[in-house]
Amino acid sequence: MLPLKGKNVVLGVTAGIAAYKSVQVVSNLKKLGAEVDVIQTEHACNFVSPLSFQSISNRPVVVDMFKEPVSWDIEHIALARKADLFLIAPATANFIGKYANGIADDMLTTTVLATKAPVLLAPAMNTVMWQNPAVQNNIAVLKGRGVLFVGPDSGILACGETGAGRMSPPEEITQKVVDILNSKQDMQGLKVLVTAGPARESVDPVRFISNHSSGKMGYELAAEALSRGAEVCLVTGPTSLNKPAGAKLFSFNTTQELYNIMLKEAPLNDIVIQAAAPADFTVESYSPQKIKKQGRDTIELRLVPTKDVAKAVGEHKRPGQILVGFAAETQNGVENAKKKLKSKNLDFIVLNDITQEGAGFKGDTNIVTIIDENSLENLSLRLKREVAREILNKALDKINKADS
Repeated sequence: MLPLKGKNVVLGVTAGIAAYKSVQVVSNLKKLGAEVDVIQTEHACNFVSPLSFQSISNRPVVVDMFKEPVSWDIEHIALARKADLFLIAPATANFIGKYANGIADDMLTTTVLATKAPVLLAPAMNTVMWQNPAVQNNIAVLKGRGVLFVGPDSGILACGETGAGRMSPPEEITQKVVDILNSKQDMQGLKVLVTAGPARESVDPVRFISNHSSGKMGYELAAEALSRGAEVCLVTGPTSLNKPAGAKLFSFNTTQELYNIMLKEAPLNDIVIQAAAPADFTVESYSPQKIKKQGRDTIELRLVPTKDVAKAVGEHKRPGQILVGFAAETQNGVENAKKKLKSKNLDFIVLNDITQEGAGFKGDTNIVTIIDENSLENLSLRLKREVAREILNKALDKINKADS
């Protein structure tokens, strides 16, 4: 099934070097069944020709407000009404400023101001420009009006500087469009807390003990909950992932820090999904100075247990609240997961057998088994976003039953 079949996306392309990526966005959307109409600003044509977009979209590209129209509809009104989603990629600082202040001086700004469709911006600009208070204020204004954002990413920019400002990859923008257009918005009014990423237990000022968690599963859960209208709190360990726009963020390094955050924040949420990987042990004695290698044949680290975060959250569970845990196992997975389900007062637990190819920490796919008191559901290899969707479906079903 084509997930965007019957949907129309109006794509606005502004004058940034990232405009070349937007050709791939059009191609991706077409392959998913969408009809795509492209509006380019005059200066955007200096980066990518209208013919390129026309060839990929199989639709005429609009640039000039005063050019003789292809049909006798008032073109900017017709496109504004036609759109199921209005996407601007790249969205320059110039466009963001004009849009935030209601300026309509070309076909693109005129059309986007006339639409009632959801609007999604993919910013792209120099990192200093992105950080400028005027730009950030304009972004805050737009977010306050319900405008959606994807990115920007961080990295080496076309200007040679390194930092935030790169337009998100076409695949990420495409996924965001799919999420918005297919969103059920069935979690509006719910507060969801998700934990993600690894804990780091410091040995000395330069070394720590950690695990292989990438945070991807937790971040996909947070993004999926946001796309379905939930108010999301993301409690994250150190990762290289982009934080989901719209989530309330808390950061932790150690298991103790995670414990402190969860005791305070977990009771405030309707659904708590603990996908983070806290440490089971920490060093008994932290060395305030770097431990030197010289003169040592061996080194002994004495480890002591950390506090059990999930158990503490379960002990403070309030009526009607849904608690979800994760279990990463290498043997006796179902048996061990069922023990955690009971001992930590969970409504259900998601079992990862990390020995299976395609499952586990760093990849974009997962293989899981969802276990509750009465059932066991195996989910075959699939994207972590799809796994996140199934987990939230299960949590939502349980919270609805608790309310009935």
